[in-house]
Amino acid sequence: MIHHAEQVTQTETARPSVREFAEPATLGDLFRRAASEFALPDALNHKQGGEWRPISSREFLTRSENIALGLASMGLGKGDRAAILAPNSPEWTITDAGCQLAGIIDVPIYTTLGPEQVRYILDDSGSRVLFIADEASYARVCDAIGGCRSIETVVFFNGAGGGEKIISFDELEELGREKRLRDPEAVDALARSSSAEDLATLIYTSGTTGEPKGVMLTHANLLSNVRDASEHFAFTGTDTCLSVLPLSHVFERTGMYVYLRYGMRVYYAESIDKAPDNLREVRPTIFIGVPRIFEKLLERARLAALQSSRVRAGIFDWAIDVARAHARCTSAGETVAVGLAAKHAFADKLVYSKFREFFGGRLRHCITGGAALPDDIYLIFTGAGVSIMQGYGLTETSPVVSSNVPGAIKVGTVGRPISNVAVRIAADGEIEVRGPGVMKGYYKREDSTREAFTDDGWFKTGDIGHLDDDGFLVITDRKKELFKTSGGKYIAPAHIEQMLRASRFISQAVLIGNGRKFPSALIVPDFDMLSSYARHKDLDRTTPAELCRHPKILDLFSRQIEETTASLGQFEKVKRFALLEQELTVERGELTPTLKIKRRVIDERYRDVIEQLYAGL
Repeated sequence: MIHHAEQVTQTETARPSVREFAEPATLGDLFRRAASEFALPDALNHKQGGEWRPISSREFLTRSENIALGLASMGLGKGDRAAILAPNSPEWTITDAGCQLAGIIDVPIYTTLGPEQVRYILDDSGSRVLFIADEASYARVCDAIGGCRSIETVVFFNGAGGGEKIISFDELEELGREKRLRDPEAVDALARSSSAEDLATLIYTSGTTGEPKGVMLTHANLLSNVRDASEHFAFTGTDTCLSVLPLSHVFERTGMYVYLRYGMRVYYAESIDKAPDNLREVRPTIFIGVPRIFEKLLERARLAALQSSRVRAGIFDWAIDVARAHARCTSAGETVAVGLAAKHAFADKLVYSKFREFFGGRLRHCITGGAALPDDIYLIFTGAGVSIMQGYGLTETSPVVSSNVPGAIKVGTVGRPISNVAVRIAADGEIEVRGPGVMKGYYKREDSTREAFTDDGWFKTGDIGHLDDDGFLVITDRKKELFKTSGGKYIAPAHIEQMLRASRFISQAVLIGNGRKFPSALIVPDFDMLSSYARHKDLDRTTPAELCRHPKILDLFSRQIEETTASLGQFEKVKRFALLEQELTVERGELTPTLKIKRRVIDERYRDVIEQLYAGL
């Protein structure tokens, strides 16, 4: 439908229907209902001593209640803040649940943030307690946070406490057990004190263009997303999930609530590097990840074939081509030709069946968000029999705005808006959103909150896109990242970077060229793949630096760039490039914790390289 505003034309989806929030009304209610409704012996599972150790639904709830009571014993009450700085673990989820049961607002912090960034979030949020993984993690940040005015107690998930201001997780639980013995009704009283509109969490944005802002999300915000984003996936208590994305990421956090709500068994991956091993051990039916995880898994499978033999590498590449062609037909609703169907069946026996086993062999759905999923990845996974659904959202929207779902998938889109969420497109192409998941605002930042909303109350996402004729949302780029060449042409870098990464030799790509005559690219090669190529071509180069300077390698990348971006307009074409010798990382501040490019940092750090690309013009 077309909505005509005064002097502005906007495309808008049907507005959300008004309906009452279904129970549970708070996250505390969700945790309690999940424990009583499902009573799993292995609700949460973690690796310890080389073995998976289960925590039952009842134990999870009891320990969470003890944390809530322990925090209350320390003097924390409704509306106080407690920060969590730790990798995924049962303790992370138990702490989150304890905070929600006690009416305490928790503040997740990425473990990849530097000490000064951690200090900023603690100060800005006014957190009174810091939960942290262990002594080594504390040693990394203690100098920076030593002067935090608000921090009263540090709690170690693992290891012993160190006195009055540093205690262990076990000690906090014991405080809760003692309070329960003194006052058996205390935990129920705490749970009753929270309401749907209370703040549940402050999640700080990545801060690609400035200081991070605390996004205020209520119980109602998060629970609306749990309900509406999951309704088409037919999740059941027989599903098993592997938790890989950090729980400080709102996508994984809401995912965890979905897992618990539907009685799924949750396994915590040991680490990102261990995720492939954990996938084979756990054999999940549901797997949530950002696109980079799926790209890495495909790269790993391709490299394994390449290192096995040239024949197997050739078969793998042939099978990938067949998967793409087959998925294009099925995605478009077209009949698959007999010859292609025969090739696909043969490739399934040789390659796809093994590829599915890489994920454990039981996957029903992979769900991805947080960044654009390359069309190529979707086609390859779908063609190989691994269902992958792309969605779209932001921290400020709790997070899901739209999603491809079973029975309603369109390649190149992020799906239709979920129930009760409306999307419209402003005159300048910006995506605007309204619905029950939209944040309350930015913590202590009234000006930023006002700027984030239109005069009639729609949240401005900062993303550029459009709704197609079938109501599917297509994302083009970030509004602030569009740049203009000296010839006056606007270019969307993310789309071109995604095209470049379709090359198996390209791990990361950053498009540059704002105010320049043409776009260029900084490229990080996939050095494992590149080393195999060098051996295949008998090139006498082994180190990343040597490979990046070799004329034949430079020629390879020139051809790869030309092939992957062949469909671009002439003004969008990458005319020059530079190969970087090391990956862009979160630790060096080049990427956000959600793996988005910090363009200002890249421009500054690689200024000399960039100037060389445009020298002599």
